[in-house]
Amino acid sequence: MNQLESLSRHTIVVADTGDVAAIRRAAPRDATTNPSLILKAASQDEYRPLVDRALADAARESRDPAERLASFLDRLFVEFGVAILNIVPGRVSTEVDARLSFDTRATIEKARRLIALYESRGMPRERVLIKVASTWEGIRAAEQLEHEGIHCNLTLLFGFAQAVACAQARVTLVSPFVGRIYDWWKKEKNVADIPIEEDPGVASVTRIWCYYKQHGYRTEVMGASFRKVEQIVRLAGCDLLTISPDLLDRLVNADGALTPRLTPTLAREHHEPRLELDEAQYRWLHNEDPMAVAKLSEGIRLFDRDARKLEEFARGRLASI
Repeated sequence: MNQLESLSRHTIVVADTGDVAAIRRAAPRDATTNPSLILKAASQDEYRPLVDRALADAARESRDPAERLASFLDRLFVEFGVAILNIVPGRVSTEVDARLSFDTRATIEKARRLIALYESRGMPRERVLIKVASTWEGIRAAEQLEHEGIHCNLTLLFGFAQAVACAQARVTLVSPFVGRIYDWWKKEKNVADIPIEEDPGVASVTRIWCYYKQHGYRTEVMGASFRKVEQIVRLAGCDLLTISPDLLDRLVNADGALTPRLTPTLAREHHEPRLELDEAQYRWLHNEDPMAVAKLSEGIRLFDRDARKLEEFARGRLASI
């Protein structure tokens, strides 16, 4: 048995890529995408038909350049999402533009638009997770969307305040970023590495998972943004883990059974008071964590940068027609 097969017995494995061929090789249950992953995949010749179909549909929808650009990007995400859903048995996560991270209403409208496009292609909304940044405004948008039967994946989650607020909003899933937390603390401590026993990213996911189980929240925890296999191994037993193709390959090429680290026993032994946060309390608790503040802001900027690169790609393709 290789480590990926063993991990899959305890945790739902999710492919973190927009490359349909890589997803087919990994055979995960779910998959996640973002603008940078879609840009990388859309630039490959083998996915030209998906790009061309999105172009044609956008051209038919509007003659206005700005509306056509927005339509093309929405349809491009959905084209890749549909292709992925034709391979995986579970769900795909599709991301809302990072520039909407502080606009509750616009986030809701974009999510509804994406779901409508999926449903027009015959994909039920139950198979789609809308990725929303874990800002206060994003969490409020996700709360409303969940009431409408649109399920959400709250991304860019670095701090405990974000995790508590997401659980209160009863979102479907949260994605704590293990690797980016690890990166910040490595830089803060000015060290080349942090021992896995002290890894702050692993500790953050473990705390969130135990807190949710202790208090009976149904929100799923999906560890994300891994830097090394050891982080994945330490989180065996988590609800889901989204893993890049290179780390999936390493797990496939490593033999041995993994022992679950996140277990019901661990959750029962976890004792942390249940918090009920209003906006002021959320913002204060989040502000008390300089790592979470820094990484959330940086993450939104990086996602926005990737989205702008994707827009440049889109403008070039639209100019060709």
